[in-house]
Parts: sequence; C-alpha cells; structure tokens
Amino acid sequence: MDSRCPFMTSRCPLPDALIPDTAVARKWMPVLFVGTCLLYCARMTMPVCAVSMATMFHWSKIDTGLALGGFFWGYSCTQILGGHASDKIGGERVLFFSAASWAMITAATPFLAYLGTHTLALMTMARVLMGLVQGVFFPSLASLIAQRAAEGEKGFLMSIMQSGSSFGILIAGGLGSLMLDWYNWESTFYAVGFLSGLWALIVWQCLLKGQPYPMQRERRNDSQSKSFSISYLLHLLRKPCVWAMVFAHLCTCGTSYVLLSWMPTYFSEEYPHATTWVYNVFPWLASIPAALWGGYVSDSLISQGYSVVFVRKTMQFIAMGASGVFVIPLTGKVSFPMAVILISAAMVSLSLTSSGASVNVQDLTPSCAGALFGFMNMLGAFMGVVMVSLTGYLIEVTQSWAAVFSLITAVHAVGLGVFLYFGDAQRVDLGHPKTFTQM
Repeated sequence: MDSRCPFMTSRCPLPDALIPDTAVARKWMPVLFVGTCLLYCARMTMPVCAVSMATMFHWSKIDTGLALGGFFWGYSCTQILGGHASDKIGGERVLFFSAASWAMITAATPFLAYLGTHTLALMTMARVLMGLVQGVFFPSLASLIAQRAAEGEKGFLMSIMQSGSSFGILIAGGLGSLMLDWYNWESTFYAVGFLSGLWALIVWQCLLKGQPYPMQRERRNDSQSKSFSISYLLHLLRKPCVWAMVFAHLCTCGTSYVLLSWMPTYFSEEYPHATTWVYNVFPWLASIPAALWGGYVSDSLISQGYSVVFVRKTMQFIAMGASGVFVIPLTGKVSFPMAVILISAAMVSLSLTSSGASVNVQDLTPSCAGALFGFMNMLGAFMGVVMVSLTGYLIEVTQSWAAVFSLITAVHAVGLGVFLYFGDAQRVDLGHPKTFTQM
C-alpha cells in the first residue's frame, strides 16, 4: 500500500500499451473537444426548450423544475462508476458508450413527449437517463488523458476540454434559439441527437474499431487503480479547510446549475419580445476567455511570490462575491440590455472559481485529489437537484424572480464566508493514520 494515501496502491511500471503517446493524445484532442461541446449541447437542450415545452404541456414552474432537476439525480450516481469502468476497459470506450447513449436519448425525447398522457414523468425519466449516461463522461475523460497524455501535456489537455464545456453551452444557446425561431422545439432535440450520434460513429470508425482492449484488468497494483476508503474520507472531512473547500464547491455548483437551467426561462418571461440568441449566447461567450484568464492570473501571482492561500481566496472572493453583487440588481426591474450585462458579469465572475475552491483540492490533498474531487462533484450534482427544484418552487409560490436571485446571493455569501474563514492551502494528506478499513 502506498503510504501517502489510502486511495492509491503501490506503483509499478505501465505496460507498453499504456505508455503515454504524444501523437495519440494530440489526435484525441480535437475529437474530445468536439465531444465535450456536444455533451453540453445535449445537456442544455431541454433548458433551452423548457419555455416552449411548458407552454405546450401546461407545466407549472414546479413541474418544470422537477423535469430539469431530474438530470442531476442521474448525474450524481455514475461518476465513480465511470472512472472505474474506464480503468478496466479504457476511457475511450466508455466515452463512446456515453455519447451513443445520450444521442439516442436526445433524439428520442420528442417521441417520449407524445408517447402518453404522463408527459412530465416521461420527460423527467429522460433527464434522469441523460444524467446517468453523461455522468461517466468526465471521469472517463480524466482516465483517458492519464493513460494517453505525457505529464507535461495533461494540464493543457484538461484546459482545452473545460473550454469545450462553455463553448458547448454557447452553441446550444445559439443553435437552440435559431431552431426555436425557425422550426419548433422538437427540431432542437433531433439536431443535437444527430450530431452526437455522428460524433460517436466517427470515434468508433476512426479511433476505436479494431483497437485491442487495454489489459488493465491484470494490473492490480497499477498507479491508476484506486480503492475508495470511507474511513480516510471521513478523516479528511474532519479538517475545517477540507469541508470548507467542499462546501464552497457545493455552493458554486448549486448556483451555477440554477443559472444554467433557469436563465432561458427568466429572460423569456421577463423580456418576451427580446431576441433569444442574445441571452443564450453572450453570458457563455464572455465566460470562455474569463476562465482562461483566471487560470493565467492565478498562476502568475503564485509565481511572483504570493501565497497560494491568498490567491485561492482572492479568486474565490471574485467568483462568489462579485457574482453575488452583480445578481442583486436583478431582484428589481432592469432593462433587457442591463439584465444581459449583469447575468454575463455574474457568469464571468463565477467562472473564476476554477482558480479558487475548485482547484484547492490540489493544494490540500495532491496525493488523492482525483478521488476527493470526484466525491465533491457527486455532491455538487446532488446540490444541483436541490437548487434547481427549489428554484421552481420559489417562482411558483412567490410569482417573482426576486426570490431566486436573493437565494443565489445568500448562498454565495454563506459559501464565501466559510471558505474565507476556514480555507487553507497547506497539505493535509501527510502524516495521516496508516490503517483504515478499505471498501
């Protein structure tokens, strides 16, 4: 057992088939970028079409919240499973399975909507299934990069993939708006489903067909193998700086999912005559360079001698504090251009959490950062279920969006306060007890 962390086993050389190959990694880079874009296109299809679907099927805000929140129930269940399966059969094959599955679910959604009288239940089921198959994507992506990329290229590859997420949301907003204006909501599902299926087919024909399975089943002591220790996880969570990081991550996940799911509905109801592509495009367009800028600035500050904890807390202060300030005016009446500017500014600020609490896990527990971050992401998905559903309830009961933006501001204030007071950047995975029960 590796004495550094119970999540990791002892190291042994990788088989030749799994030695990082720069040419293979670079070949996968554009493919994975497009795949990540399509992942978020499929994820955003129902939020973009939610207003049209609610009108057609006579959904209340509570009904819409239940349908949208169903995604996170599935998404929170398969993250650990995705990483485990990727270690067994290869991350690229799990990615293919995920893409092929979400393509079929997306294309079949309009058919399910007209299948019977229980439309809400069927749409919620479709969202749960979407979450289940997409929940394996990012763990599989991390596994693939770990297997295929050289050490000096992994950070760049991950940053490219993360930018693909925002670009996918941007495409979903623009494409969805055009399809809604020109055709109907069903066409949006068909288009995204077709493109996702085409991507999966290209991956199979060009990159997977005829390739042997990696012989990872035989590598019991490989550095990629992980055994999850509940005892050690509880040991880490007793430390204030760890649970403060987890709590801040949950807060940002919850509010991000609220904005992601409900923003199209907000603009459609408050500004019914506004051009839809404007508010579905600009916030995400601004977030892409902001996230990259935040990572560059945080690394530069640390290289100039600023303490890591100072940089992490500064970035998180901008992410949660500034975004809360930008959201406050939305509790009242503002013009459409001002609403777009405020939402865009809030999303830009919130994107800097990738240089704050989200990356803090690398500072506190570098020897088992992947396992702990997977746990955080699972809880973050569950937080999305709660927040998205609660938002629908608040809108229905109060008949006002002010309660939603007040909730976002309050969650940010509490999460930021906890992180600023208890947060740290000193390693806590050293000198831990050596004996824990393994599961």
